[in-house]
Amino acid sequence: MPRERSISRTGRVLAGLLAVFCLAVGPVVHAETRAECDTQYKPETGQPGKDVVWVPTNDALVMRMLQMAQVKPHDLVYDLGAGDGKIAIAAAKHFGARAVGVEYNPRLAQLGQCYARAEGMSEKVRIMQADIFTTDFIAANVVTLYLLPDLNLRLRPTLLKMKPGTRVVSHSFLMDDWEPDERSMTEDGHAYLWIVPAQAAGRWVFRPQGEGEPITVHLEQTFQQLTGVVGDKKQAIQSATLRGAHLQLAFEENGAPVTLSGEVQDERIEAQVTRAGKTNTYIGERR
Repeated sequence: MPRERSISRTGRVLAGLLAVFCLAVGPVVHAETRAECDTQYKPETGQPGKDVVWVPTNDALVMRMLQMAQVKPHDLVYDLGAGDGKIAIAAAKHFGARAVGVEYNPRLAQLGQCYARAEGMSEKVRIMQADIFTTDFIAANVVTLYLLPDLNLRLRPTLLKMKPGTRVVSHSFLMDDWEPDERSMTEDGHAYLWIVPAQAAGRWVFRPQGEGEPITVHLEQTFQQLTGVVGDKKQAIQSATLRGAHLQLAFEENGAPVTLSGEVQDERIEAQVTRAGKTNTYIGERR
């Protein structure tokens, strides 16, 4: 019957396309040990990729990068340019986190997933074949990178839009004028940590939850660096730090020290203010 022949022809076409795909990316890897994974595909250091050559990160530096990011079991780690999945697997195996590796090379992605199964981490780790520049990783609270400076810069706008407090760790390469919050340099290699900052710039009016005068603060921001003034007299802020969403300010009021510490939550900051020797809760609103 014509309908049956049509279905049969469609099935043959689909089967043919699947066969071509399998030849292109290699066989689906099923193995119980890492050695068995290696029999399916063994990458070579320095082999070319889409944007970078493949160079594995040494084990000591992998652990240091994840320690700098303070990875915890509740975290979701995305490794962009995952290669054979080493960092994603280590995040799950040694820190208990869930992890996703994003790798453009389909053979490397398959190898990484094979290693995850061999390590007993397949329930916590997924190595996906995808382009890092078209992948949605906004749900991550830890991002790891071993790319090149220009690729880091291409990713920077996306990283800065992530939830404040998201930790970003890069092997070897910086992000131009976005200075890292921490640097670690040893014979194993260089690693850099950034904490995605909240948007704290603007005019804030802090009002006490009780008696007391409001405090008006004007903040200017460049990444996590803050400067500003306080009050109608525009008294310069002596120190200002922003680590993720956590804001700390120190300034003087009529010659007396004042400290303010709180969390930036969109247009609101709930802060503890120590003023005239007393600590009270103040609510800041961006005006």
